[in-house]
This record gives sequence, structure tokens and C-alpha cells, in this order.
Amino acid sequence: MQFIDLNAQQSIIRDKIDQRIKKILDHGQYIMGPEIDELEEKLSNYIDVKHCISCSSGTDALLIPLMAMGIGPGDAIITTPFTYIATVEVISLLGATPVFCDIYDRTFNINPSYIEEAYNDALSKNLKPKAIIPVDLFGLPARYRLIKEFANEKNLLILEDAAQGFGGRIGDRLAGSFGDVAGTSFFPAKPLGCYGDGGAIFTDNDELAEKMKSIRVHGGGKDKYENDRIGINGRLDTIQAAVLLEKIEIFNDEINQREKVAEYYTQNIHKMFTTPLIPSKYFSSWAQYSIIIPDKLDRSKLIEHLNQKGIPSMVYYKIPVHLQRGYKKYGYSRGDFKITEDISNRILSLPMHPYLNKEDQNQIISTLNKYY
Repeated sequence: MQFIDLNAQQSIIRDKIDQRIKKILDHGQYIMGPEIDELEEKLSNYIDVKHCISCSSGTDALLIPLMAMGIGPGDAIITTPFTYIATVEVISLLGATPVFCDIYDRTFNINPSYIEEAYNDALSKNLKPKAIIPVDLFGLPARYRLIKEFANEKNLLILEDAAQGFGGRIGDRLAGSFGDVAGTSFFPAKPLGCYGDGGAIFTDNDELAEKMKSIRVHGGGKDKYENDRIGINGRLDTIQAAVLLEKIEIFNDEINQREKVAEYYTQNIHKMFTTPLIPSKYFSSWAQYSIIIPDKLDRSKLIEHLNQKGIPSMVYYKIPVHLQRGYKKYGYSRGDFKITEDISNRILSLPMHPYLNKEDQNQIISTLNKYY
């Protein structure tokens, strides 16, 4: 049993991927080849935004927009401590300061009711709040209507971290379209993943788009060897674009299958395990299916029991960002974000992919329910 079964997916599209890679080997444009333009157009049409800028990773898909926004020392960025480290890493790399606020206990996303407190905390530290980075955790978009109300009131930018959210939506509007800018990841384990690192940035803002295109290629100007600003080497390579062009053709079908897998889990897992909450009109791309185990159960023993039965599981995220050793300088302590810390102690992610068959899923559910 696989936690994420990429081989099952590859068996469906391998021949088409091979053909696309052969074409690249023939034309030899391994960096910024024609497949890059083709992919960016397809992705911008899919999300329904004006600009898609492919890049080298989901981390760079957050770093590049912050650089384009001019974020730096003295600035505060409001975000969640319950996320993959890259969300906060990019803030720190630019010398800005992350300011955290707590999450919802069922969706695991940032709770907008705490954002004003974080904003005032930033001011008390003589920082200038510049932006909010909500995270579409595990595939579910954050509460953008409420987040935008506060952002508009305080003139804050929104950088949507859709690294896990690509394919999720609110109503008919897709993740990647909710912020002033959004970044996503094509890490292989993501719902839409390549065969290496990759990412993309989405925006309707023409000025930011031009800056981000420049930053992606060392801050380049009109000429290859003109540099208008400080940038990075942040390009997506052409072979990864080719992989994504084939994967996106089956992406909607895969999202539908993920939804069926998630529904079956939710309907059949014992009610003593807390299953994810999907608010009305929200749709998750189910990058992960994560349950909360009861207080009385020892998570490590449960994981060991699942392993003995041949069932893989993962913990996302065992240590919240505000308690990570590398981020102690920001002055947070245990107890500052009680919901985040509680969830970190009790969350467990189960196998989730479009090709998870009923036999395996029944084994997972039965093993969990009998253990309880």
C-alpha cells in the first residue's frame, strides 16, 4: 500500500510523457523552452487569472512575489504557524518578521478572527504590517472573504499560499485566484505534481507580473545581460513543464476521485476520530486526508500499529513553526497558539490519492476503528 501512488498515475500517461520528453530532447531547449509558454497559458486559463509565471519550486513561488512587493527588514507578514516551513522561511530570508495567528480546529486553516490581534502585535513590536499569507492547507482554501475585509481595511496585500491548494475552490472560483498574488507547488506529492521541484505564481496585477518575471531570471531587463533589480535563478525547467502538461489533462478526473476517497473515509471512520470539516460551498483538492485522534490514544503507538498492518501514515505537522528551533528569535513560546499546538499533537494523515482502491481503504478504516 502506498501513501501516495505515483506509479499508478504514471502507468496511465507514461507513453504521452515519453513522447513529450523526446520532443524536448529533439529541440534541445531545456530552459524556457516552448513547453513553458504552453504550460503557463494552460494554467492561467485553468485558474482564470491574467498571468501565470512558472518557477523552480513552491518556495520560490512565495519568495518571488514577496521580493516583487518590496518586503524587507522592518516589515511584518501575518501568517499561520500550522504550515510547512517554506511559508515562513521566505519571510525570514528577506529579513521581514512573521507574525502568527491561530487556526480553526476542524479545517486547520488560519482563523481570520485572530488576524487583528496579530496586526496589533506587529505594531507593538514597531513593525510595519505589509501582507497576509493565508495557507490553503491540505487542499482547502482559507476564509478569503473575511481575510480580504481586514486586508482592505488596513491596506495589506494578500499572498495566497496555494502550495497544497491547487484544484480546491470556493464555489466556482479556484484556489490560486484569491490573493493579490498566489503561489503553488508542483512537488511530486502534490495533487498536481511534476517529477522534481516546480511551482507557479498567479496574479491579475500587470505591474507585479512584470517584476516577478524579471526576478525569476536574475532580475533581468530587456536584454539578457541587463539586470534591473536583484533576482534569483527561479525558472522551471522544460522537462518538468512537459510532465505537467500531461498531468493536467487528467487532473479534474483525479480531483473527482480524491473527493470520493475522502467521502468514503468520512462516512466510515469511527466518530471518535475527528474528520476534516469542509464548509458549505468549499471544495478541497484533498492534498492530504487528516484526522484528529482522541486525547486518550497515543499517536506514536497508533502509527506503529498501522505500520505493522502495512498501512503508511504521516504527521503534518508535528512541530508548529513558532516552536521550531530556527525560529526562536521571534519570541514565541509554547502555549501561545493553543489550537495549533493541540492539533500538532493529535493530527494524523492517512493514505490519499486518486487510485486508492476500496480494498485498501477498507483495510485502513477497519484497522483504525478496531484499534479505537
